[in-house]
Amino acid sequence: MGKALLAIGLIALVILFNAWFIIPEGGRGIVVRFGKVLRDEQNIPMVYEPGLHAKWPLVSTVKVLDARIQTLDNQADRFVTKEKKDLIVDSYIKWRISDFSRYYLATGGGEVSRAELLLKRKFSDRLRSEIGRLDVKDIVTDSRGRLTTDVRDTLNKGSAGTDQDELETVQADLSVIPEIEDSLNVNSMAALGIDVVDVRIKQINLPTEVSEAIFNRMRAERESVARSQRSQGKEEAEKLRAQADYGVTKTLSEAQRQALIIRGEGDAAAANIFASTYSQDPEFFSFLRSLSAYEKSFASGNSLLFLDNNSEFLRFMKSP
Repeated sequence: MGKALLAIGLIALVILFNAWFIIPEGGRGIVVRFGKVLRDEQNIPMVYEPGLHAKWPLVSTVKVLDARIQTLDNQADRFVTKEKKDLIVDSYIKWRISDFSRYYLATGGGEVSRAELLLKRKFSDRLRSEIGRLDVKDIVTDSRGRLTTDVRDTLNKGSAGTDQDELETVQADLSVIPEIEDSLNVNSMAALGIDVVDVRIKQINLPTEVSEAIFNRMRAERESVARSQRSQGKEEAEKLRAQADYGVTKTLSEAQRQALIIRGEGDAAAANIFASTYSQDPEFFSFLRSLSAYEKSFASGNSLLFLDNNSEFLRFMKSP
């Protein structure tokens, strides 16, 4: 009897515990009963706010959905511009759930991976379409973010000019959810209960083969400019060197000319002095000149001269 009461008490405790559930902050809850989403009187799926809530025990399950902004980081992919040039674009998306009931139904039970798959596919198509309408200059100089803004708005509102193949693909993805076929554009993320908050491009690169070709061309251009600069530098150096050599030659020539003029003037002055002195006493002057010549001739002490006895050079040595 005691064991039966204990078992009944445990069962009652489990049922009581299972009759309550808590939705954490930053989340929303969807209750599923007997495999169907719990709806209100207007047949709209019920969404539970954060807090403590009650449910039918054992027969009801709760799916908690994240209401915060989430980031979808896309893998860098190759895109073709209006000029038929390839670009490697790395981007990411900020998104959140705007309609929890619609999101739950469209993603087959709130599967984030399925939502991100659909969002990534749609984003890639829209980004490819937008980049295909622009050239490289417009994409690189898009300072106001028109490209990402257009992609975000198109994802949220849909595009009337969607290709038939793309539209059929989206409809096929959502064909299992008849609840979303209403006034919403089936081509928009609102059909999935998703709001794209922001779209950003992290970086834009050229493909490896194109980058190498551009770098080689830039390197060749820089080398050509460097060779031109070196050639001009050598030309200027030759001009400066020639001008310097000309200046040196001109200065030396002018100095030599001045030296010759001064030397000539000095010789002329000396000749005048000698002439005036000689004219005053020719004999004495001749004697001094002879003595100077003797000094220079016999100064070494080893001089040997062969002269005629009648030579005028030794006339002052013959007779005192």
